[in-house]
Amino acid sequence: MRNHLTRMRSVPLLTLLAIAACAANASAAEHNTPPLGFTALFNGKDTSGWRGRPHLDPREEWGWSQTERAAKQKEWDESAAKHWSIENAELVNDGEGAYLTTVKEYGDFELWLDYKTVPLADSGIYLRYNPQVQIWDYREEGGKWGIGADKGSGGLWNNQKHERFPQAVADKPFGEWNRMYIRMVGERVTVILNGQVTADHVVMENFFDRNSPVFAKGAIQLQTHGGEIRFRNVFLREIGHEEANRILAGDEAAFLPMFNGHDLTGWQGATEGYYVSYGKIICDPEKGGNLLTKDEYGDFIWRLEFKVPPGGNNGLAVRAPGHGDAAYTGIELQVLDDTAEKYNELQPWQYHGSVYGIVPAKRGGFQRPVEQWNYQEVEVRGQRYIVRLNGFTIVDADLSEISTTVDGKDHPGMRRTTGHLGFLGHGDRVAFRNLRIRRLDE
Repeated sequence: MRNHLTRMRSVPLLTLLAIAACAANASAAEHNTPPLGFTALFNGKDTSGWRGRPHLDPREEWGWSQTERAAKQKEWDESAAKHWSIENAELVNDGEGAYLTTVKEYGDFELWLDYKTVPLADSGIYLRYNPQVQIWDYREEGGKWGIGADKGSGGLWNNQKHERFPQAVADKPFGEWNRMYIRMVGERVTVILNGQVTADHVVMENFFDRNSPVFAKGAIQLQTHGGEIRFRNVFLREIGHEEANRILAGDEAAFLPMFNGHDLTGWQGATEGYYVSYGKIICDPEKGGNLLTKDEYGDFIWRLEFKVPPGGNNGLAVRAPGHGDAAYTGIELQVLDDTAEKYNELQPWQYHGSVYGIVPAKRGGFQRPVEQWNYQEVEVRGQRYIVRLNGFTIVDADLSEISTTVDGKDHPGMRRTTGHLGFLGHGDRVAFRNLRIRRLDE
């Protein structure tokens, strides 16, 4: 299912398309020299920084002992050595064997690469171990039109709920080099193939666990089977958290600020428990309390950034009535340093992003290290609550379908349709900034 984010990246994409157009016209004589800001993953001489690895759920590999891992890696490297070679500063695979896989794992990144393949070949680029940005024979005689090859390369072929096929057929004729650009931020993937957008900020689904987001970090794999494929000019740039936040925010024309950046005008409740500093609302570590908007909201999309100190604890109030414990009279979405040792024994519904006492959030390293700014989006439509953290969907639940809460307590707030938004402080120096909202019920 597509949501409002998918089509809100037109301005950034204009810039990307301009870059792609220039890159597409670059000479083949680049000799694997990366552009400014990028690193060459392939040096044109050997496979330093790469290892062999097949299609495999990384959770299985992560669970192996050091001895098991070493034995498997030896087997995979031997397979890669048989089927990969280097010719004219190009990586060449004969269509068989283990996939070349980066030794390093990546979070958010931009990736450029050139590839050239042959009729009947089938390939792809695994992102954080997850299959895949598709590369294949797009011709009818290739025999795969029945499964979408007629739509071309550059799509997220293994998706089931989100956009699967590319927006345009952008493949070059066999024998010519194709240039592919991939940007991955959170679970969102943008692909530009030969100057044409084939995937526009599309959610990449987790092939190995359809009920969870893709992995927060992982390797890039060059998948090959069915025929020869060549790669060159494989360049990568890691995206920092501040840049990632801007990308995730995208076009904000439909959003209104909730905070003027100077004082707590428009807010009520524990106004003495929070202070304003350089465009941030900060919970006073000696006070805290419930700081709520004066306005009430029904259905909305709420965007914000937050930063927690070590062991920090706060909460987002949603549809709170302004009296009683907002975690029960309204809804509380937990804000927490999930990495703190003192929280190791919490219940699943108490960790960051959870609908407190009602719906546990997905966990998997999606939150950034303490003292870094995280980007969060809360979407509420009727009784459906969606929480996206740094581009990963960690909660997607319809509370109207829940009759028994996981904490066994009464939560009358889960049936509310309007109320105040805000922060539920517990005396920790948790900071918030860039508060923007879009009403959906006007």
